[in-house]
Amino acid sequence: MIESMYQVQRESQSHWVPLRGCRYHVRQWGNALPGATPLVLAHGWMDVAASYQFMVDAFSEAFVNQRPIIAMDWRGYGLTETPPTDSYWFPDYLADLDALLDALYPGQAIDLVGHSMGGNVVMMYAGTRPERIRRLVNLEGFGMATTKPAQAPTRMAQWLDELKAQRAGDNTLKAYPDAAGVAARLMKTNARLSQDKADWLAQHWAQPGPDGRWRILGDSAHKVINPYLFHIEEALAMYRRISAPVLVVEASDDSLSQWWKGKYTLAEFHERLRSVPGLETAMIQDAGHMLQHDQPQALAALIENHLKD
Repeated sequence: MIESMYQVQRESQSHWVPLRGCRYHVRQWGNALPGATPLVLAHGWMDVAASYQFMVDAFSEAFVNQRPIIAMDWRGYGLTETPPTDSYWFPDYLADLDALLDALYPGQAIDLVGHSMGGNVVMMYAGTRPERIRRLVNLEGFGMATTKPAQAPTRMAQWLDELKAQRAGDNTLKAYPDAAGVAARLMKTNARLSQDKADWLAQHWAQPGPDGRWRILGDSAHKVINPYLFHIEEALAMYRRISAPVLVVEASDDSLSQWWKGKYTLAEFHERLRSVPGLETAMIQDAGHMLQHDQPQALAALIENHLKD
């Protein structure tokens, strides 16, 4: 064990749930009290459920003791089974979430938190199944840039080309010599991530293979682009159907501008949010996109306040 590794305050228990042809891995914290409202955490692209550990550790004892808290590894991530596919479809995340809630909390309204891609998923799900969500939190789930129909032929061709590359093995994810190499990669991506947290995350974000080299627990097929364009009108229609109170949390670093280089801006995202009923927004200072790593205490406090009865 690495001497400087982060010391977990609340250990999770692992459960496996068969969902739509995949053996899903689910982490659970808290207490499964009768009648308590579950809190479900959805991670982002190329991330894992364990990414929420620091935030869960920062929750108050009273908050954790009064509810079950779960986080699942999406299909093809973490310890969840990787399906035999060469690309992934966004609607499958909604279908997997729907199946998970039916399996674990049938007929019960839940509290739902999503980060990045997971934030996009939970917003779409809350507009599709509004009766299943009591309160909703979106952490930097901005959605995609607006598209035009004329982009469709090029997008479809790009998808076909990327499928060929995937089959040829051109999308293989980088391997690292050891866990320390994985931790260094995490700290390079996020300059605010401390060594002890990076060492801990590395053990859950990657695993050694038969050759002893460490590889990210994410299927390379996730890198293949979606063949269908993002339709803003459809997204806004789902936003309008959300009935739960919504908290949208942004980090002080404008990651959206860094990614899209002016093709999609925070101002556009904020305009989209005008379609969400019952909206509240908040910003966490001194934080980047991985705000659950950068400022877990501040984030935990915001979530607790939003979810209180």
